[in-house]
Formats: sequence, C-alpha cells, structure tokens
Amino acid sequence: MDLHLCECGSPDFDRRHRLEQRGGDIVAVYEGACRECGRNRNFTFLMADEIPPPPPAFGGPEPSEIIDPGEFAAVASDVSARAGLEMLNSPESEHHKHRGAMAYAVAAIEEIQKFIPPGQEAVPASAFTSEVGRARYEKDPGKFRHDILAIELRLTRQILADIDTVSSPPGGAATGA
Repeated sequence: MDLHLCECGSPDFDRRHRLEQRGGDIVAVYEGACRECGRNRNFTFLMADEIPPPPPAFGGPEPSEIIDPGEFAAVASDVSARAGLEMLNSPESEHHKHRGAMAYAVAAIEEIQKFIPPGQEAVPASAFTSEVGRARYEKDPGKFRHDILAIELRLTRQILADIDTVSSPPGGAATGA
C-alpha cells in the first residue's frame, strides 16, 4: 500500500482493516483517509488459501500478483540503504535497532526470486507490471538475473548475521564481539 501513493503523493493513511466474504473468496480490505489531503484510500486483496508465513515474509511460494519484482527491488534497496547508512553512523551496540529493516530487505529479495520461472535465468520483462517496476527493470535488467539476486541475498543475509553478532536487543546477548 505504501508503494501506491495517494493522488497528493503521500503514502500515509489511517488504515482500517476488515475481512469480507465475496462469493467463495475472502478478501482483506484496507481503507482510510489520507493523512495529507483527506482523500479516501481503499485497497482490496484476495486472501490466499494457505496461511501466509509470518513477517517479514511477504507471502507464500507463488510470486505476488499485487507487487511486481521491480517494486520489491525498490523496497529492498531503499530499506537496506537507509538502515546501512544509519548503522554506519551509530555504534555497533545499537545495530540491533536495524535488524527488522534488514530482515525486511531479505524478504523482499526472496520475493523477487519467485518471479524467475523454472529453467530460466532471470525475471522476464513481462513480470514488471508497475510504472516503478518497469522503470527499474529498463534501467538495469541485469539486476534481475538469478546469479545477481543470489549474491545480493547472500550479502544482505550476511549483514543480518553481522547485526546478530555485534549487537543484541536490550536484555539479549550478542553472539560475539
């Protein structure tokens, strides 16, 4: 929902959530007023039959039908860059504050990989359905190759492991120093 801005450009709205039965389907409905301009924003998502994995994962084994791989790439890049910059400017003992952001980036990269069809080496151009996604793909289609995504995932997971090694939440213990 944050990827699809209000007409005024704001991602923020006071979300109210409910589930509805529509025919044989259950849908999740999110709606509320934009915090900037007051316009009503409404999002409806068809719920999958299987129970989704817990956060920070985004969904089950199939690629998203809502968010395209370019949008997931934007999320991973933005979140990890912001957390990385903040970690560079904070002591290691405080890096645990950014663990959630890095786990979110890992989950976004894992989602991108789901768009690679079996037997293929890259996300196909047809998978990019949003303006943001197509622009990101057109800028650098090589970033959506399986081997490049695997490297990005390995490096982001390593940052997550490093956070666990050097910093722990209050009351926890880091695994090393």
